[in-house]
Amino acid sequence: MPTTIATPWRARNGLLETLSDDECDRLRGDLQVVELTQGKTLYAAGMPQTTMYFPRSGVVSMTYNTQNGESTEIAMIGREGMVGTSVLMDSMTTPSSAVVQVGGEALALRADVADREFRKGGHFQFMVVRYMQVLLAQMAQTAVCNRHHSVEKQLCRWLLLCHDRIATDELQVTQETIATRLGVRREAVTEAAGRLQALGLIRCARGRIWIVDRKGLERQSCECYSVVRREYDRLLPPHAGC
Repeated sequence: MPTTIATPWRARNGLLETLSDDECDRLRGDLQVVELTQGKTLYAAGMPQTTMYFPRSGVVSMTYNTQNGESTEIAMIGREGMVGTSVLMDSMTTPSSAVVQVGGEALALRADVADREFRKGGHFQFMVVRYMQVLLAQMAQTAVCNRHHSVEKQLCRWLLLCHDRIATDELQVTQETIATRLGVRREAVTEAAGRLQALGLIRCARGRIWIVDRKGLERQSCECYSVVRREYDRLLPPHAGC
């Protein structure tokens, strides 16, 4: 069951940590700790959303599914961001889904509370709007990368983004899952991962990938990873808040 936050506490989410003391005090009683179980769907395409999630650990994938069942990841969200911004846009639904890729936990905020705080026009609103710009940049760069760059470059970008959002060099993810997220054949991911492993950048085992040489992986990646990282650092510099 969700657990309501008690004081003293640390948000352990990059966005909530930018809020003022007053904003933290207003939200603290409404934030609930919820488990992010791997494979759990936080919201499905076209279904009403009633909750905004601020991950503290783990990774959530935003995906689009075609009518014939194919799926592609359009964005990846971890403790730097939030899931469910449509609850503030009076639409309450999106054509995308949000699925937990790496298990962890999040702070959940009811839509009515998030909307109330957003309408106050303070830093919460500023933070949400800025993060939406970051998210749009990630989606746009993902589209460019998937269209113009090799599977190996796409895999480097994906691994780096995932590594940024977890606290370990070990990624518990199958190559089949990565292929689904990238919208490519599993064999193509296996070949690309084999080349990166031969270069000493990663190590692969069944259902796991270890980041061995982070700097080398960045050099091997296309510019898409660094573009997204710079945009986040530019729009949402670190603060010491909640």
